[in-house]
Order: sequence, then structure tokens, then C-alpha cells
Amino acid sequence: MSLLSRLPRWRSAPVLWAAALFIALSTAYWLAVASDRYVSEARVTLARADLSSGQTMDFASLISGATGGNRADQLLLRDHLRSIDMLRKLDAELKLREHFSGQGDWLSRLWQTDAPIEEFHRHFLKRVSVELDEFSGVLVIQAQAYTPEMAQAITTALLAEGERHMNALGHELAQEQVQFLERQVGELNERVKQTRAAVLSYQNRKGLVSPQATAENLAAIVARLEAQLAELQTRRTGLQSFLQPKAPQLAEVNAQIAAVEDQLKRERARLAAPEGGTLNKTVEEFQRLQLDAEFAQRVLTTALTSLERGRVDASRTLKKVQVMQSPNLPEHPLQPRRLYNATVYALAALLVAGVLQLLLAIVRDHQD
Repeated sequence: MSLLSRLPRWRSAPVLWAAALFIALSTAYWLAVASDRYVSEARVTLARADLSSGQTMDFASLISGATGGNRADQLLLRDHLRSIDMLRKLDAELKLREHFSGQGDWLSRLWQTDAPIEEFHRHFLKRVSVELDEFSGVLVIQAQAYTPEMAQAITTALLAEGERHMNALGHELAQEQVQFLERQVGELNERVKQTRAAVLSYQNRKGLVSPQATAENLAAIVARLEAQLAELQTRRTGLQSFLQPKAPQLAEVNAQIAAVEDQLKRERARLAAPEGGTLNKTVEEFQRLQLDAEFAQRVLTTALTSLERGRVDASRTLKKVQVMQSPNLPEHPLQPRRLYNATVYALAALLVAGVLQLLLAIVRDHQD
């Protein structure tokens, strides 16, 4: 049977003709027309400078092998590298619009040089990949371009700008902490001055430099008077055993006991009394004022230490991008994957054609 006699049979299957045409065109495109794209790759991780601070570890960090804080920083870096702000900076530095719109075949290039930023950003995300390897905790950066030099330049600029951005965030946070601590130190310094002034005023008002020492001295005097009173009472008991009640010696001892008891009563009244206003209350008030002053001083010392630490953090590199693999200069175009793409497109076309052909056959059966 000749080829011409077979044509009507094929005309009855337009889906197969369309699939064959699509396979032929896609294969021709991927094998002969598609422009070569070079891929530059870098692998980096983030290291924090504040390693002495405590770092929490969650269940995900046990699986991935990276600390939770470091993973969060890497995700922040990933989002910034994929952002429109990053695209604007790269375009200003490397003229990406001209490169992506002025080179490459008509399907892979950026169709308009003055395309809206949203369309340009979508094209940028097709050519730049930033992914976090959850297993190793490494950030993988890949950039595609039509020349090896441009691919390497894009990856290098992404690393430099990413590190600058992360440090800028850390410095901004540290500077805010420094400003907050400076305000706190100023307020605490005024509080220390006020508490010290209150202690000094109380000392001047009471006429006592150290009420505690005065109370201790007074307590010692009371103890001596009590000992003296006990001795005199013992002596009087001994004299009463052989002397008359009106004997001169016994009268002298009684007078001494009365004097000691009167002095002891006055000293005890100075030391403590139910109505207050005594030395023990003075000591309690003075100790409270002194404790307030000491507490304010300790808080001020802690704030000063935190302030100095914050100033050091604000002036140093808080996060360091550690390069595990530097941006390479590609020697062979890895994109597009010609045979793979041609095969995938052919299989997809055959699959769609088979489904459509099956549906048409079902429709014909129902019509019959």
C-alpha cells in the first residue's frame, strides 16, 4: 500500500499528527535552537560571632545537624538573595536586563528590555537558585547566564551582598540595643545618685554615720550594765545574810543597784521601745536605704557591662559567610539539558495524545 493511500487514515487522527508535530518542533528546539547557559555554583554556611551565648536546639536541628538559630539566619539570607531588592542591586552592578534580554534564543531570553520589575523578577528566579540543603545545613547558590563570566559574577555578587545584608541587620539590632542600654544606664545612674543622696540625708538628719555600729555599741553597753547589775545583786544578797537592813554598806549597794537599773532602763529605751522612734528603728530605716543604694549600684554595674558588650557587638562582624565552595568559572554549559528535555517533552506529548485519542474513541463509541 502506497504512502498516499495511507494519508486518509492518518487524517482521521489529528491528535497524533499534532503530537508528532509538537515532538518534532520541541526536539529541534532543544537539540539545535536552545541557547547554552553556563551555571556557576557556590556553597556557603553562616557562622555567628556570638558563640558564647546560649543557643537553643530543636528537634529539626537534631535531624539537620545545624543549630536552629543558624538555620533561621540561612533562611533569611535565602529570602534576601531571591528578593526584588537584590535583583535591583545586581541589575545596577551587572546590567542583568541587558544580558538576559540581549542574548539567548527567543524562548529563553527576557523578551522586553523594559519589562516590568515583576516579570523581570520571575525571569530572575528562573535563572538564580538559592536552596538550603536540610541534611548538611549548607546554602547552595546557583546562577545561570549566557557567558561563564557573567554566571560567576552573579554568584560572587550574591555572596558579597548577602554577607553585607546579614551584618547590616545584626549591626542595626545591636545599635538599637546599645541605644536602649544607654538610656537605661542614664536612668540607673540618676537612681544611684538619688539613693546615695537619701542615705547621706538620713545620716545628717539623725546625726549618725553608722546607726548599725551605734546600735552595736549601745547593745554592748546594755550587756555590761546587766553584768554589773547581776554582780551588785549577788553582792547585796551576800551582805543581807549578816548585816542589818539599814547598814551603811547595804545602803550603798542598794544605791548602786538603783543607779545601774536606772541607767539600764534609759539605755534600753534608747535601743528599743514599743512606741518607736528608737535606735533599732533608725537602724532598720538606714539599712533599707543602704540596700536600695547597693541594689541600684549593682544594677548599674550590670547595665554598664551589657552596654560595653553591646558596643563591641555593634562594631564587629556578627555573622560570617563561610564559603564551602567558592563561585566557580564554568567551562561547559550545563543548561539546558538537551536530551533530557527533548525526551520529557516527547513523552509528555505522547501521554497527552494517548489520553485525548482514548477520549475521542470513547466519544465515537457512544455516538455509534
